[in-house]
Amino acid sequence: MNHFHYKGGVLHAENVSLTDIADAVGTPFYCYSTATLERHFKVFSAALPKDSLVAFSVKANNNLAVLKTLANLGAGADVVSGGELRRALAAGIPPDKIVFSGVGKTKNELTAALAAGIYQFNVESEPELIALDRVAEGLNRKAPVAIRINPDVDAHTHAKISTGHAETKFGIPWSRARDAYALAASLGFIDIVGIDMHIGSQVSDLAPFEAAFAKLTDYAKELRASGFAISRIDFGGGLGVPYRSDNAPPPDPSEYGRLAAGALKGLDAQLIVEPGRLIAANAGVLVATVTYVKHGENKDFLILDAGMNDLIRPAMYDAYHGIVAVEAPLPDAPLHDYDVVGPVCETGDCFARARPLPPLKSGDAVAILAAGAYGATMSSAYNARPPAPEVLVKDDAYAVVRPRLDDDAFLTADRIPDWLRKA
Repeated sequence: MNHFHYKGGVLHAENVSLTDIADAVGTPFYCYSTATLERHFKVFSAALPKDSLVAFSVKANNNLAVLKTLANLGAGADVVSGGELRRALAAGIPPDKIVFSGVGKTKNELTAALAAGIYQFNVESEPELIALDRVAEGLNRKAPVAIRINPDVDAHTHAKISTGHAETKFGIPWSRARDAYALAASLGFIDIVGIDMHIGSQVSDLAPFEAAFAKLTDYAKELRASGFAISRIDFGGGLGVPYRSDNAPPPDPSEYGRLAAGALKGLDAQLIVEPGRLIAANAGVLVATVTYVKHGENKDFLILDAGMNDLIRPAMYDAYHGIVAVEAPLPDAPLHDYDVVGPVCETGDCFARARPLPPLKSGDAVAILAAGAYGATMSSAYNARPPAPEVLVKDDAYAVVRPRLDDDAFLTADRIPDWLRKA
């Protein structure tokens, strides 16, 4: 469920017209709904066992206003860089609700996270264990660690977002799990607190979760029997969202919660989960304007003022996003097939091919749906195009929560060396 709907013939975010925002801010822009963020977080967290830590995956949406909205509901954060750590802390997420994942944590990032007193490091390799121990020794404090183990379960999702199989840069192979825990136990400044996994993103079937949860919890019991104090089980994230209305819906969070609770039965361990897409995707849209309608030899193109630098998922993953007109078409309006593309100088700059839409013309606005996760966070300034600004709506009010950078800001960020100035 989301809070984007037509009122008076115009698409609204909650009770704010997207046309009004476009007039004030310009297009393209991202728009997030507070009500949707709050509802998704509450529904998901309520489905989990008591005292679970819901650590929002900051890589999905790192806007401070979005993070603050979730922090106010009690959310934690799953971060994968020092920059994301700083953002989580700046948004008011307590350090004891922050877990740090990622395969390439640097010495500076480990130091910052230890100094902040974060809840847990999800360690993804033996060299990282050794590096973390050395940093912790230098600070004279123990580092709480869960080791990320790959359960070698096929998540049946896109290859670029599948992370739980044997041959992946993430985590430690199942065959080396025992050796990794033995190494951790031999290090003086590592405090083993849990076990972690993440099988992939946009998982649309509970079966891979069921297999992975069972494998991980059985191994947690083995570790306990061997003397390891496993008090936290981190199941990662990955539950999918309904990008397409004509596909079977992904599992309901309540089903996921029952599955997780069943897997943890008798373990007396805290559950940690790291949803991102599930919370943020349908809470955001990307609003763009049709610049031109171009008639090709065999197809027609809607050329938007938003491009792949603003939303790269379709180009990168062949991802589907719904596209609707901001002004509601007439009920009997005929549909016409368009390739919906951007202005970026790449053939891959395409949001949709042969998409049936009502007739549109230059100056009409469209909304690209379910863009609240991995939209703005993956944007760039390719073709020297300033990334789209971001707007947060709450009921009948809105605020620009990340302004558009103008061309002057881009120019002044660069530096011309003296020897070129003299030429």
